[in-house]
Amino acid sequence: MSHQSIIKDVKKKQFSPVYFLHGAETYFIDLVADAIEEHALAEHERAFNQTILYGKESTHLQVVDAARRFPMMAERQLVVLREAQEMRSLKDLQTYIEKPTPSTVLVIAHKHKRLNFNSKFGKAVKANAVVLEAKPLYDNQVPDWMADYLSAKKLKAGPAASALLGEYLGSDLAKVANELDKLALNLPQGSEVTEQLIEEHIGISKDYNVFEFQKALGQRDVMKANRIVQYFIANPRKNPLQVVVGSLYNYFSKIYLYHSVARSPEQEILSALSLRSSYFLREYRAAARQFSMSATQEVIHLLREFDMKSKGVNYNATGKPDGELLKEMTWRILHM
Repeated sequence: MSHQSIIKDVKKKQFSPVYFLHGAETYFIDLVADAIEEHALAEHERAFNQTILYGKESTHLQVVDAARRFPMMAERQLVVLREAQEMRSLKDLQTYIEKPTPSTVLVIAHKHKRLNFNSKFGKAVKANAVVLEAKPLYDNQVPDWMADYLSAKKLKAGPAASALLGEYLGSDLAKVANELDKLALNLPQGSEVTEQLIEEHIGISKDYNVFEFQKALGQRDVMKANRIVQYFIANPRKNPLQVVVGSLYNYFSKIYLYHSVARSPEQEILSALSLRSSYFLREYRAAARQFSMSATQEVIHLLREFDMKSKGVNYNATGKPDGELLKEMTWRILHM
């Protein structure tokens, strides 16, 4: 089941005896577990009917003992096993999962990796529990997820603002949600999230960021690119060289790909480049006019070279500071 469908059922007070939440995206696991904790019991019922256990500190016997109890002055009781991947005897919960106590809601949060459902324990879970596999979002899915998140907070963001947030916050959804919550706390409902507001409330500069840097390079805007380089050098923690190189690699890889599909229908180009709208495609079209396919290929080779240099591979022991590497790399890209 999806996290949305589980939460929808939970809000309707439709509970299952066992929930098994597993996978690499811990944000969705926490989201579902928190929703169950919020709706399974009323506030006055929690003191006697809610048990929180941790995998590293617990055995399967403790979990089963807690789950077999009957609720006190309540319709149900709740048992949550957090960090279940740390419990050595997790597979020994198989017998309980095959025949759970109807008045208990057992939530097993198995973070960072998926369960192998080919095992006996996995087959028992699949047959008897509500299962959520929490998969990480792809980078190109994050902007849409952010737009939905902001929409739920009665806020909206345009393409440029979404791209800026996506570029700098990455795909760690817990981090992204935390930053978006800052916006929601500080902005009235119905507001449009702009680049100016992002700079004011989150601290991401609307003028000096990787998104603007790659655009300046794509337009061969020497003055703007060098201004951003100086800002990056002055703020190395916010703009580490390896992150900058990685973003540029993705950007120029898309320019290279654009050259190979340039004659295709626009929708096919958008799909090939994993772009959400023609708003972003305009920038790649413009950059492709500045960088031929062969020049783009040279830039990609150059970025690989500087990625290695930034990691100290095939480079002299003393090496140049990251700022000097960034300036050299920028100069070479602009002069290709």
